[in-house]
Amino acid sequence: MNHLAALELIESLRDRGLKLALAESITGGALAAELVSVPGASKVLAGSVVAYDTNLKRDLLAVPASLLKQHGAVHPEVAVAMAEGAHRLISKAIDGLPTNVVGLATTGVAGPDQQDGVSVGTAFIAVTGLGAPESKVFEHRFLGDRNEIRSQCVTASIEHLLDLLRQ
Repeated sequence: MNHLAALELIESLRDRGLKLALAESITGGALAAELVSVPGASKVLAGSVVAYDTNLKRDLLAVPASLLKQHGAVHPEVAVAMAEGAHRLISKAIDGLPTNVVGLATTGVAGPDQQDGVSVGTAFIAVTGLGAPESKVFEHRFLGDRNEIRSQCVTASIEHLLDLLRQ
């Protein structure tokens, strides 16, 4: 993983007065772990929900049951709903203004087997709360074993959010 990119992301969020709310599935907490490895991360990382089970996506992050039933847990709209759910949940918990919180979510299939007809390596990363009227979602097809796929998703998540902050 790229520790320098994580450091840059923490500094960029801090300089903008933003807090980060994560909803992780495929990354299983690895994204939060990468960010907290950076000194000063506590100033920007408000929290992370690891919603590995589909029912947690529905019940904790308010991903619509109909969406999960229709598409399964690995879908761009699910990633967006997870990011929005983390954004709402953590904004409320920290008494933050929604405009000061960025939601980021990861969902995908790390393997070894496909899930709901979705191939191994498929991942979606969604970002919400950067002032744009709509969330951004990024689709990936990562290669490698389970750990490599998860690691690539962490790196891509950091890079996507950095790119959005640079715009």
